[in-house]
Amino acid sequence: MIKKLRIKLVAASMISLMAVLFSIMGTVNYLNYTSIIDKADDILTVLADNNGRFPSSGLDSFFDGFFGRDQMSPEIPYESRFFSVVMVENKNGKKILSIDTAHIAAIDAKTAGEYAIQALTSESIKGFTEKYRYLIKEHETYTRVIFLDCTRDLDTFESFFIASIAISAIGLISVFILIFFLSGRIVRPVSESYEKQKRFITDAGHELKTPLTIIDADAEILEMELGEENEWIKDIKAQTKRLATLTGDLIYLSRMEEENMKLQTIDFPLSDVTSETASSFQSLAINKNKTIVCDIEPMITVNGDEKAIRQLISVLLDNAIKYSSESSSISLTLQSQGKYVILNVSNMTDGISNDDIPHLFDRFYRADSSRNSSTGGHGIGLSIAKAVVNAHKGKISAFSPDGKLLSISVMLHLSDK
Repeated sequence: MIKKLRIKLVAASMISLMAVLFSIMGTVNYLNYTSIIDKADDILTVLADNNGRFPSSGLDSFFDGFFGRDQMSPEIPYESRFFSVVMVENKNGKKILSIDTAHIAAIDAKTAGEYAIQALTSESIKGFTEKYRYLIKEHETYTRVIFLDCTRDLDTFESFFIASIAISAIGLISVFILIFFLSGRIVRPVSESYEKQKRFITDAGHELKTPLTIIDADAEILEMELGEENEWIKDIKAQTKRLATLTGDLIYLSRMEEENMKLQTIDFPLSDVTSETASSFQSLAINKNKTIVCDIEPMITVNGDEKAIRQLISVLLDNAIKYSSESSSISLTLQSQGKYVILNVSNMTDGISNDDIPHLFDRFYRADSSRNSSTGGHGIGLSIAKAVVNAHKGKISAFSPDGKLLSISVMLHLSDK
């Protein structure tokens, strides 16, 4: 339990940190990328409005009016690398009329023409061809495709993006190491409290055994003197037996939940153990006007604590008999699936809520008012079942497809062949 709590603490902390960190990094990189795009589109708009060139005079006043002094430098015309292609429409489609590559050295006329054709075949008037941002400007008699070299800005963006991912990864690893070691101290008070609770249950259980034994012995003597039909003696014996059973179950549950619990594991025939245990409950089921229907695959062998597994099957059957509907049938199936074996016990109920199902394995939890002491249960049977399954590194779950049929399924590992 404490180990799982520590894992959940570390997982929750890391997921929260990752969500915040990636949100920040994602936002920063997105704003950086859109800033590059907006700047490139603004320059392309200027070029498109001036026939593929920057204005030849009045640059300062022009940039102040178009961009604002804080957004665009007058040095932009001298720093920008761009080219344009003019195309006209004829009967065969678009034809290149002229190509201007005077303001760029990395692109020749042939490549410029190919880029223009690629841009025109796209569905957008703006976009990228490799690392060249383009803008298509339609005129009455011709179409101009203007390209702006964004290689330097995009390379800077990619470098920043990669660096942000690397720094984020290093930060996550560093925080994970810190949280991993600090989580031990964080959960230590909970661990100590939990261990004290288990130790108290075990010690108190052992202390209760002696007075319960004395009470039971005294009740036997009184029964001999007053007769077996005395209702008070019967009630004392019944309640003493109930308390002794509850005490034993609590001690067993406490032991099974110990992290260093060592099971006496052997290879044993689970099919035979399941059949034998089911047979021992047939008479009890008949007395309750219920039936147990078994479907057990033969020759299934598992490695585990045979006594604990018998206890598991007994708990599931006892629970099904106590809380199933009147005159109903209880289904017990045992099937192998790959490397696992599935044990399933199903029974009809008078109705169970989906809100109750996740709590069925909690100690002393009762799903409804009908699950009271009159059934003879203590409310910890399924807790014991879960502890046994966890001790065997298996899985146990409960589900109700229609709110009436309750199925409890156990998955255990098959023995290595």
